[in-house]
Amino acid sequence: MVSRVPYLGRDRKNPLNVMVTQAERTAIKARAAEAGLSVASYLRAAALGKEIVARFDHTAIAEMVDLAGDQKRLGELLKLWLSEWGDRSIAEADLRRALVGVTALQTKLAEVVGRI
Repeated sequence: MVSRVPYLGRDRKNPLNVMVTQAERTAIKARAAEAGLSVASYLRAAALGKEIVARFDHTAIAEMVDLAGDQKRLGELLKLWLSEWGDRSIAEADLRRALVGVTALQTKLAEVVGRI
């Protein structure tokens, strides 16, 4: 990740204008946002050959949110099932199948978290 360099009286009175297409402008703004930098800081770092690393893997975060929601819904269904059927016997195989689903979601969630 590019660390922000504090302003040390640097002469910033020499603007550099670069003509880009609308698609390039959109892509540059998106990449700067992913890296957590302003467009100017992003372009300065890129032009000077500094490594730019995104702060977050937005795809992994979205996946994690989806998996967490799935896990919550599965847990709520299991709780409802046990509370409504608690006085009746539940087939052990059905309960184990539900718990395998919870475990599979936890495993996927751990994999996604590991990528972040």
